[in-house]
Amino acid sequence: MHYLMFYDLVPDYLERRGEFRDAHLALARQAVARGELVLGGALAEPADQAVLLFRADSPAAAEAFAQADPYVQAGLVRQWQVRPWTTVVGEQAAHPVPA
Repeated sequence: MHYLMFYDLVPDYLERRGEFRDAHLALARQAVARGELVLGGALAEPADQAVLLFRADSPAAAEAFAQADPYVQAGLVRQWQVRPWTTVVGEQAAHPVPA
């Protein structure tokens, strides 16, 4: 199953993220190595949200990521939420629909 995690970022996110970025990226790379995090990044123009795509059996991996994320802990993320995403088309679709 896929899960999308949405981060709502503080207005000065770009200015404040520097001191936490290495730790945040290390956490993300660990989640990728475990096969949980598929893609992640901030939206641009404006950089007011970020989206992370997880593949897991439950939302627990995404929730644990957010709770451990230095960006969340430092207050760069105003709020976050995880939503299940029923993917049906594409090579990595969790529930492919036959052609």
